[in-house]
Amino acid sequence: MPVSYTNRKGQTYTLYKGQTKTGKPRYYFGRPGHSQGEPVKELPSGFTISENINGLVTLSKYRPVLIQPEEVTAIEAEVKRHPEAYQYQIAVKRDKIEIYEQNSLNFDVLCSRLQTTFQLDPDQVSRLRSQEEHYAPRYTPVLRFILLDLIQRRFSVQRMCYRRSSDGWLELSQTGPVAELAHAFIPTLGTDLFYELW
Repeated sequence: MPVSYTNRKGQTYTLYKGQTKTGKPRYYFGRPGHSQGEPVKELPSGFTISENINGLVTLSKYRPVLIQPEEVTAIEAEVKRHPEAYQYQIAVKRDKIEIYEQNSLNFDVLCSRLQTTFQLDPDQVSRLRSQEEHYAPRYTPVLRFILLDLIQRRFSVQRMCYRRSSDGWLELSQTGPVAELAHAFIPTLGTDLFYELW
């Protein structure tokens, strides 16, 4: 039985093996019937399946996560308190916690608005839902907390900057426990104050 994985959107991917131009093995996930290569029956040793915030499935080298559960809980609690919490998702990586912002309309909100406005019948709603893969929300990173000190559990903060002169992650000056940083910075998400953070 080939290695397969169903992502958060309900899409199932199969692991395939191909070759690089130099003849080395290359592993990748693809949708059944859309990929060329040999289906893989066992995960390669030292690798794990990863899914990003937008549902992309990849094979990556296993690296232990250094973030503690209570640190993730602190971030989640602050995000839940945000007045537009539904717009944000959290991803935990090896030594960082990232917050992503929805950059398209929530599909459930869209469905509800269309149903109310156009009096859609259940069949129409069902057909619309079948298109969710194409219209599902997409997320982009906006804020992240990076572990600096494994013993004292001190973090730094970065925010995404989209200015042409400094496109990418912008290091903010404050460091400290992640709960304190989350309390200081997460409420600024989606406000003008966020773009004034340095």
